[in-house]
Amino acid sequence: MANQIDEVRAGARPVHPVDEVLSPGKLVALGIQHVLVMYAGAVAVPLIIGTALKLPSEHIALLITADLFICGVASIIQSLGVTRWFGIRMPVMMGMTFASVTPMIAIATTPGMGLQDIFGAIIAAGLLALLVVPFACRLMSLFPPVVTGSVITIIGISLMQVGIQWAVGGAWLKPMIADPSPLAKMGQMVPNPAYASMQNLGMALFVLVVILLISKYGRSFLKNISVLAGLVLGSAAAAALGMMHFDQVAKADMFRLVLPFQFGMPRFAVGPIATLFVAQLVVFVESAGMFFALGNIVGRKVGRIELARGLRVDALGTVLAGIFNTFPTTSFSQNIGLVGMTGVRSRWVTVTGGVIMLLLGLVPKLGTLVAAIPQPVLGGTGIAMFGMVAATGIRILSEVDYKSNRNNLLIVALGIGFGLIPLVAPQFFIHFPEVLAPMLHSGILLTAVVTFVLNAFFNGFGRLDAQGLRDAEHAAEDTSALR
Repeated sequence: MANQIDEVRAGARPVHPVDEVLSPGKLVALGIQHVLVMYAGAVAVPLIIGTALKLPSEHIALLITADLFICGVASIIQSLGVTRWFGIRMPVMMGMTFASVTPMIAIATTPGMGLQDIFGAIIAAGLLALLVVPFACRLMSLFPPVVTGSVITIIGISLMQVGIQWAVGGAWLKPMIADPSPLAKMGQMVPNPAYASMQNLGMALFVLVVILLISKYGRSFLKNISVLAGLVLGSAAAAALGMMHFDQVAKADMFRLVLPFQFGMPRFAVGPIATLFVAQLVVFVESAGMFFALGNIVGRKVGRIELARGLRVDALGTVLAGIFNTFPTTSFSQNIGLVGMTGVRSRWVTVTGGVIMLLLGLVPKLGTLVAAIPQPVLGGTGIAMFGMVAATGIRILSEVDYKSNRNNLLIVALGIGFGLIPLVAPQFFIHFPEVLAPMLHSGILLTAVVTFVLNAFFNGFGRLDAQGLRDAEHAAEDTSALR
C-alpha cells in the first residue's frame, strides 16, 4: 500500500485492482476457490455426453481430463491475454457450454455418425465463430442498459436454478442405472430418494451459514476466501457423515497426458457444423452479457475492443477443444458471482485457477478428489454467489429511465418474462423444430433477443449507434492509456 501511495505522489498511474498481483499464497487459495466453484459444471458436459452415448468408463475419463486441461488453457488465455487479439484480461474462468449438449447428442446418435463427427463440427464451428467476431462486436452499441441489465438479471436467475438443485442433492428424477429390467434400459426415470432430504438441506444451510459468519466476522483475507472455507468445512462435515466417498479417487491414475485426436481424426459434415455454429452464436450472446456484468463488478469498461478479445477466446477454446477431444467452451458465469461476492478483482487469481485446472487435467487423481465434493456442499455456496449475479443486473436496471420513457418498463418485463420460459416450462417449445432447440431452450438468449427487438421498436437505432460509438471511443482511449 505504501509503495502504491508513493507511486501516486510521484505521478505514476496507480495499478487497477484487476491488474493487481497478489502474494503467491493468496493467489493459490483464491485460485482453488474459483476452481471448486466451477468444477461440477465443468465436468458435467463430458459426463452427460459420455453417458448418453454409452461410452465405456475409460473413454469418459479421457473426455473429463481433456475437458479440465482445455478449461485451464482457455482460462489462462482469457485472463492473462495473448497478443492484442485474444483475452479480455479480466478475472474469467472458462468451462464447457451446455448450449451444445443436445445438438451434440443428436449428431452422435445419427446413423453413420459418432464422436469424430462431433469433434470435426466443433473445430469448424469454432473457426467460423472466429471469423464473425468483428461483426458480432459491432452490434454492441445496440445493447443499452435496459438490454444488458435484463440479460444479466436472467443469467443470475438461471444460475439460481443450478444452485438450488445442488442444495437439494440433484434432480428430482434419475435414471434406473442399476436396474437391469427392460424399462430401465429404455431410460425409465425414477424419483431420487435423497432429493431435498433433511441431510442435504442441512448440509447446504451449514455451508451457507459458515460463509455468512466468515463474511461478517472474518479478517480481510479470510473474508475473501469465505466460499473456499465453506467448501472445505462442508466437505469435512460431509465426509464425517458418510456423504463423501473416495473409492474413485483410489482408482484414478496419478498422471496422464492429454493428447490430440485420441478418438481418431475428425470428420467434417455440413449439417453438424451448421448446428454447432448456431450454438456458438448462442454462446457469444451469453458471454457478452457475462462480460458486461463482470466489467460492471470490477470497474473496468467493456468496449468493442475488449468484447472482441473475450469472444475470440470463446471461439479459440472451442477449436482447441475439438482438437483435444472435448466440447465447446464458454466463459463461466458462476465465477462472476464469486468475484462480486468476495470483492477480489485481480485477473491473476483466475490465471492461477487456470493453471490449477490444467494440472487437474494432467493428474486425474486430483480431479477425482474435487469431483467427490457432494452437491449439497456446492449448493450452499451457489445460492449466495448466483444471487450476486442477479443483483448486479438489478443494479444496472436501476439506472434505466422509467419516468420519461415508460416503454422501458415493458421491455424489462417482457424480456425477463420470456427468459423464464425455459426455467418454468421446459417443454414450452416442444413442437418447434429441433434445430431451434439451442436458441429456444436458452433463457439468456430469449431475454437478449426480446429486449433487443423491443428496444429497437420503442427507442430506435440512431441514438444507440451514436452512444455506442462514444463508448467504443472511450474504450479505445482507456486501452491506449493502459498501454
